Amino acid sequence: MPLTAFAIVAHPDDIEFMMAGTLLLLKDGGADIHMWNLSAGGYGSVTHSAEEIARIRWQEAQDSARQAGATLHPPIVDDLAIVYDLKLLAKIGAVIREVKPDIVLTQSPQDYMEDHMNTSRLVVTAAFARGMPNYVTDPPVEAYSSDTTVYHALPHGLRDGLRRRIRAGQYVDITSVLARKRAMLAQHRSQKEWLDVSQGMDSYLLEMEKMSREVGRMSGRFEVAEGWRRHLHLGFSARDIDPLHAALGDKSWIDPTYEEQTL
Repeated sequence: MPLTAFAIVAHPDDIEFMMAGTLLLLKDGGADIHMWNLSAGGYGSVTHSAEEIARIRWQEAQDSARQAGATLHPPIVDDLAIVYDLKLLAKIGAVIREVKPDIVLTQSPQDYMEDHMNTSRLVVTAAFARGMPNYVTDPPVEAYSSDTTVYHALPHGLRDGLRRRIRAGQYVDITSVLARKRAMLAQHRSQKEWLDVSQGMDSYLLEMEKMSREVGRMSGRFEVAEGWRRHLHLGFSARDIDPLHAALGDKSWIDPTYEEQTL
């Protein structure tokens, strides 16, 4: 059976910035890939109303997913409303049970923005609860017991909210798919003006490439890379498995010093 990989993030364009390369490599290897932006992105504009920009960003997200060959799931909440509560958890849990992913790609538990960190927490708990028959999702979806592995991307800016550098334990060489990753991000045209004004990025496409090259330098092996931290397997798989590394082969490198340096 082919792998199923599910990328779950807070906002439209989060996948494209930090994890689309890995997702594309998995797709090229035969995986069934899914994308989900929990938020509609309605606050990401200085020129459009919340309703207008949410509509625009949904179309942009569909265009990006179409380029990747991914199944896109619709948003379920507004910006700044991604909070760790039971109602939202039940909705996320229902979709995870429907997709039954072998690999879950999500955001860093340390980041500059609460939406990103809360997405990480919600996804981890929803994946953990996938096999609990007494836990009722919204809508109700039957529990399942097969293994899943959660991977956390590096935060945008490669630092946490207190400016501390975040290192990856696993690096993925995205050199061969960088142009396709850029093309996916380019679908989010509405965000150039917003990111220029709100975060001083100048060009979001160049910023993505700059970060990808910096992660490549962090790896010490690849020119352009994405970085990952694999969640502890307890509660997610019977054994300490790494399906991402197994699927990507020599395009994935595990830093043998990572766990020693994080004790």
